[in-house]
Amino acid sequence: MCFHSKQTKLALEVQSRFNATIDNPVEFKPSATINGFDYPKTPVIIDEKPNVITHYNWGLIPSWAKDEEIKKYTLNAKIETVNEKPSFKNSVDKRCLIIANGYYEWQWLDSKGKTKQKYELCLPNEELFAFAGLYSHWVDKETGEIKNTYTILTTEANPLLAEIHNNKKRMPVVLKREDEMKWLHHEPVEHFAFHYSADLIAVKL
Repeated sequence: MCFHSKQTKLALEVQSRFNATIDNPVEFKPSATINGFDYPKTPVIIDEKPNVITHYNWGLIPSWAKDEEIKKYTLNAKIETVNEKPSFKNSVDKRCLIIANGYYEWQWLDSKGKTKQKYELCLPNEELFAFAGLYSHWVDKETGEIKNTYTILTTEANPLLAEIHNNKKRMPVVLKREDEMKWLHHEPVEHFAFHYSADLIAVKL
């Protein structure tokens, strides 16, 4: 799973890495602690505008939802069932890159998880990467406001993450750099399921 991430790089570096321009620099705020349960706005690139970095809220609200309550259950989407689940199946062809340079997991040190060890998962030198994401545009029927939201796809953990995320044995889909455009161009989601994984390293915190 993935509920806690970070994006600490400055705007110029992010724009250079993804060859895209931030559309609203005021919204761009690097942070070492991004908590999904705050439903924050974070930088993303959507398939319709691959040269633009914009900001969407974490926690996907499907277009049919009556209110925002569903977002607490849609921070992540299992890649194995994303084509079937009502919350996500209408967004399978709405692809986005969620920009980050690390995320956090907690290893259970006892059977009930009362004692945990925190790890950061990142690329060497904390280089930027992208999670594979799906997005949605939801209209608040009371206010007419359009809310842009996303979810991060997860898959079965590779050996490194199975050892760290040892209670659920899941991991977010972190795209290899050479596959980012393939994801945006709607390559089948199955190509990014287990055994697909980027070469992340684990840092004990």
